[in-house]
Amino acid sequence: MNPELAKLGSSLLVPSKDVPPRYVRTDEDSTIISHLNPLPQVPVIDMQKFGSRLINHGVSPLLVEKLKMETQEFFNLPMEEKKKVWQKPDEVERYGQAFVVSEEQKLNCGDMFYMITLPTSLGMDPNDLRVLFEEGHQGMRMNYYPPCPQPELAIGFNSHSDAVGLTILLQINDMEGLQIRKNGIWVPIKPLPNAFVINIGDIMEIVSNGIYRSIEHRATVNSVKERVSVATFYSPKLEEGYGSIGVADYFKGLFSRELCGKSYLDVLRLHISYNYR
Repeated sequence: MNPELAKLGSSLLVPSKDVPPRYVRTDEDSTIISHLNPLPQVPVIDMQKFGSRLINHGVSPLLVEKLKMETQEFFNLPMEEKKKVWQKPDEVERYGQAFVVSEEQKLNCGDMFYMITLPTSLGMDPNDLRVLFEEGHQGMRMNYYPPCPQPELAIGFNSHSDAVGLTILLQINDMEGLQIRKNGIWVPIKPLPNAFVINIGDIMEIVSNGIYRSIEHRATVNSVKERVSVATFYSPKLEEGYGSIGVADYFKGLFSRELCGKSYLDVLRLHISYNYR
């Protein structure tokens, strides 16, 4: 593993859990969505015709199914087996959680396996973004949200926007749980077979000067069945920067704090505006 990437941050280890009080979340909006009033719709984009949710994207269905199967098989392993790839104290890769910075903070009711996959290029068209991303890094995170006996009290992954440039999410099974915030309303995203959910991240909002806005979203849990997903994150190379802050420092700051909505992006805006006075 690239030692520079290993130094970007870490997360405190958390124990295996049976929904203890530390997982009860009163700081989140209710995860129960009322369907009495019509909800905004998330568009489905057919790549054969011209995203947010992409279908006919050209990725082999066999490859997608293989990824789904192997992700599910990993989370089905006994805990003793999964502990063999437990997070190390000074890293965010491997099996565990992220953004856990104190022994007192409330926890998300879900586990993840994160790894940095380091592509040589993102293959984007020649433009300003290519300069930023062409030697960037790619990370992949497998998410597991177990059934919860009191889902109204817990959250799978609290509200946040992704700190990266772009996120591509594959929902492994047919359980709902992903929600995005639109005009102050939480909108559930129904899984579509082999479709990818595309999220714009904070970095894209920064470099586009707010023209493209990062998506605030969260993962809820249910009492019936586990939910599993795989997220792939695309980020710029660590040597790049935004104004007075470098990419490496940006991620170090991110992993040093508890995740909360789009608050880190607000902190970054203040930092940049202060240094440009």
